[in-house]
Amino acid sequence: MKSAVETLNPTRVRLTVEVPFEELKASLDAAYKKINQQVTVKGFRQGKIPARVIDQRFGRGAVLEEAVNDALPKFYTEAVNEADLNPLGQPEVDIKELKDGELLSFTAEVDVRPALEIPDYSGIEVTVDAVEVSDEDIEKSVEQLRDRFATTSPVERAAAEGDIVTVDLEAKVDGEVLEDGVAQGIDYTIGSGQLLDGIDEAVTGLEAGGSATFTSELKGGSAEGKEAEVKVDVTAVKARELPALDDDFAQLASEFDTLEELRADSAKRLARMKKFDQATQAQEKVLDELIKLVEVPMPEKLLEDEVNTRKHNLEHHQLGQMGLDLAKYLEIQGKSAEEFDAELKEQAEKGIKTQFILDEIVNKEKLSVGQEELTEHLMRRAQSSGMSPDQFAQAVVEGGQVPMLVGEVARGKALAAVVEAATVKDSNGEVVDLDDEDETGETVEAAAEVVEGTEA
Repeated sequence: MKSAVETLNPTRVRLTVEVPFEELKASLDAAYKKINQQVTVKGFRQGKIPARVIDQRFGRGAVLEEAVNDALPKFYTEAVNEADLNPLGQPEVDIKELKDGELLSFTAEVDVRPALEIPDYSGIEVTVDAVEVSDEDIEKSVEQLRDRFATTSPVERAAAEGDIVTVDLEAKVDGEVLEDGVAQGIDYTIGSGQLLDGIDEAVTGLEAGGSATFTSELKGGSAEGKEAEVKVDVTAVKARELPALDDDFAQLASEFDTLEELRADSAKRLARMKKFDQATQAQEKVLDELIKLVEVPMPEKLLEDEVNTRKHNLEHHQLGQMGLDLAKYLEIQGKSAEEFDAELKEQAEKGIKTQFILDEIVNKEKLSVGQEELTEHLMRRAQSSGMSPDQFAQAVVEGGQVPMLVGEVARGKALAAVVEAATVKDSNGEVVDLDDEDETGETVEAAAEVVEGTEA
């Protein structure tokens, strides 16, 4: 077999391959065997029909076509390996010549990974938010914990903001009660904004046994988007009571004996969270600066496929789970279809560039992925997918996706290496040290998440 490569542009090549006919023998034999199992000829047992009879009855052309279809992937792969190419997607194959007994000649056009020059990235400098935990942050955290331990008790007074009312609802459109417009015994916290627009004003001031009517646009159901007249009956009013902020509360809500110890722990926890957010912010900003440094030719077919995949996943998976279609989503987002398509293309381009650049750094820096790193990544992916680690691992192996996971971790390590080489300062002008030996694994995982965010 002989092959030659012609570069059509920085991201696409044309392979020209010539195969001596004798190299088709194995595929020809397989073709005759396959046809033998599919046809019957009077006077011959199935599977025992001579080749010359198959040629006479069904035509030599049918055999050659079957043989070429069987052989092409193998010869294409050999040509790709011989030329040391990194193909992207499926090739467009064109058979140029097929001379029975002499020669098979074909061309294959395919997108390839562009060759990239990775410049010195140690000069990258970014600014991130300073890690500052205020007294207000601590009090807000304690109040959120306090809110979780609130109790409720019935009250004989008019409902006010913050109260929990038990209500029955009946919705009418054009004077007719909707089949799915009746609900009973719903607990609603006044002011939460989690039910219908207008209900807060309707129930505020009502006691148990009181009723009101209001107009609201329905957010779901058979009459979604229509104006409905909604009757609300309040059957109970309950007040929320927060526990006193004292040492008894600290003992109830935590492992600490005093409120001061609880506040001190909240401060430490908030600092850790802000430190993690700061590291994520640094990774995202460094990645943006890295992308600006590298010239990345864009394979148009790959970009088109990526845009279509992202749009399909959004429409048929993410939005479907929320009960939305694309038109409603765009309305909520306040975007036109043109703006949405432009943003989607921009995101897809960033995802492709990120993968190309970080893969090149993985090769350049000779970064490898250890079993422990892969296992940690698998555990995190399993958690986010809602599957057990064993179930997720089985699905990954059966789907042949282990190389994909290895690639995700490797790109995370590449980004972590770039961040380490960069200069990161906080908003106070202080240099931020993101290198913590005890959290190296977490840093790589966080970087992998940032990378995945561009590829999602």
